[in-house]
Amino acid sequence: MPVEQINKQSVLLEELNYIVSEGQNPDTLDIDLLDSMEILKKLNDEDHKVPDAVRQILPEVANAVDLIVKAFAKGGRLIYIGAGTSGRLGVLDAVECPPTFSVTDQQVVGILAGGQSAMFKAVEGAEDDPELAIRDLQQVNLSADDVLVGIAASGRTPYVISALLYARQIGTKSVGVTCNPDSAVVNEADIGLCAVVGPEALTGSTRLKSGTAQKLILNMLTTASMIRSGKSYRNLMVDVNASNEKLQARAVRIVMQATECDYQTAKDALERSGERAKLAILMVLTGLPAEQGESLLTDCGGFLRKAVQQVVSV
Repeated sequence: MPVEQINKQSVLLEELNYIVSEGQNPDTLDIDLLDSMEILKKLNDEDHKVPDAVRQILPEVANAVDLIVKAFAKGGRLIYIGAGTSGRLGVLDAVECPPTFSVTDQQVVGILAGGQSAMFKAVEGAEDDPELAIRDLQQVNLSADDVLVGIAASGRTPYVISALLYARQIGTKSVGVTCNPDSAVVNEADIGLCAVVGPEALTGSTRLKSGTAQKLILNMLTTASMIRSGKSYRNLMVDVNASNEKLQARAVRIVMQATECDYQTAKDALERSGERAKLAILMVLTGLPAEQGESLLTDCGGFLRKAVQQVVSV
């Protein structure tokens, strides 16, 4: 092995000594001696620590949501970037947004080191390539109107750190999601979201607690931002994109739940609204025709409750 490579590996080994998620968990040292049920209990015990760790950083998560809401309001995007498990979680959250909230696939974007093929098979060296991150962000035209969320359990992934540095260079607000405190991903981002879940049950396997924590945080970022952007009425997904039979049935049910109308009324309103649950609800609650209801929703920034209240208060 070349001396340069040996030196680089030595530095990495030293770094790993200080990464919380890479530590050896004292509560699972005997996990290889246990039967299936006992292993599962150990895993479950560790999983119970995750929600509390996320709760500790809710104020910072709220700040990140506020950034994203502001970006959406001016036509900006939420862009996730990461490698390995962390990057895949970003892609997963991004692809769920169009059917759930009827946004385009450009409003929430997931970038994974190594590209689409890395979703299914690891691409060697992608996470260690700083230049690749810059090229990937340039390819999606990252701008100062967007919010970039870099995701890395260890907090030291070169690909993600490079992305955050590039965001700062061009004036893009950034959020770092990690499970390792005082790491580069926290320090280089405008807002650091660090859920300290402790060492994994299986040493270094950050797809476990760290992955769960990251998934919870990403769920919060998109869900709260979409709610703040008018994508719900009460707790109903009124902007659901009814693109298959299950979602079409859900849209009917949402209209019925929001208005307490019967099935046929909901179905008729959906047909007259072009299968848009939000507009159908407004029509049922106010008696407005589709065109007038659509105009009112536009005037109210897409907020259904505000539109209903404007008609009711007249």
